[in-house]
Amino acid sequence: MENYKYPRVFLVVMDSVGIGEAPDAEEYGDKGADTLGHIAQHMNGIKIPNLERMGLGNIREIPGVEASASPIASYGYMEEMSRSKDTMTGHWEIMGLYIDEPFRTFPDGFPDELLQQLEQETGRGVLGNKVASGTEIIEELGEEHQKTGKLIVYTSADSVLQIAAHEDEVPIEELYDICEKARAMTYEAPYMIGRVIARPFKGSPGNYERTSNRHDYALKPFGRTVMNDLEDAGLDSIAIGKISDIYDGEGVTESIRTSSNMDGMDRVTETAQKSFTGLSFLNLVDFDAKFGHRRDPQGYGEALEEFDARLPELLEAMHENDLLLITADHGNDPVHHGTDHTREIVPLLAYSKSTGPAPLGTRKTFADIGATVADNFRLSMPKYGTSFLQQLKRKGE
Repeated sequence: MENYKYPRVFLVVMDSVGIGEAPDAEEYGDKGADTLGHIAQHMNGIKIPNLERMGLGNIREIPGVEASASPIASYGYMEEMSRSKDTMTGHWEIMGLYIDEPFRTFPDGFPDELLQQLEQETGRGVLGNKVASGTEIIEELGEEHQKTGKLIVYTSADSVLQIAAHEDEVPIEELYDICEKARAMTYEAPYMIGRVIARPFKGSPGNYERTSNRHDYALKPFGRTVMNDLEDAGLDSIAIGKISDIYDGEGVTESIRTSSNMDGMDRVTETAQKSFTGLSFLNLVDFDAKFGHRRDPQGYGEALEEFDARLPELLEAMHENDLLLITADHGNDPVHHGTDHTREIVPLLAYSKSTGPAPLGTRKTFADIGATVADNFRLSMPKYGTSFLQQLKRKGE
């Protein structure tokens, strides 16, 4: 085995946990957005002592989170370079890509010709076709869907085409096949939709709930990422949660699905107890999907506190020379107008038992993470990003 500075890197993306408006937030209609700050204010001080120990409060003032005189991790924040505030764009940039044109969105619903093609190819009609909350549109149209067999099609402020269906009415494999057809229709211009998402649910009118059989069908990244280079070098690139979906399986050597944030923490802690060399990459989607888009600051804050409480298990399971990176992919301020993502800076925390703390400053692109991973494993450096590997000093250096 090669002698890497950190033989194992754990990367955790707290989906949508931005920490304040980005310098260009006004261009996106997001002036004043502050996901974590507004959540902490709503809760009269958020209680996240483990993130506090790591240095989260050293990045900026957060109600309830003190700056640590001796943080256990290095800390800083990152700005997004790509021209978007989308999940895929943020993740792709984290692994070294720059996206200069946002994916297309459909605030007025999808064109009739697209829906007609979907109906022809699937043999099922369509309900909905509007911007909507997934839980609300299922409650609104679920009974009609069950009576007619028509698909519930909706979108959001993101570049997504979502198809919801009751598992008893449309079997999972049929729903996946329908979404694959929709993906093929929308892969290229004029649609260029970022993701098609299967949204199965169960239950009865007034008591519907989405199941864990969600599946995302994403565009392939527009270029090679650091994950491709890890795979090509014979290293592990373990995707946990929706990571494999976001990269359409590119550069993924093992994919582990999750049903919730807490399940995600179980799975990443399990990987820490296994032998591997390379990257373990986790997305915690509940922050975004369950609380940000639904504009629920209380639920969001409680979910952050639950995540914080689980961190010691992961830290304990890490080896002496492992590296943990914690960040986010955009914001989703639950007190902001609308239900869209928000253009924000994101936190950067870097922890290792063997490494002393250091300020990492302002990183001008999320791709600095990909560059650091590439630098650590002696891979080709991505076109974008600057490694901060050398700023992570061994204790006593």
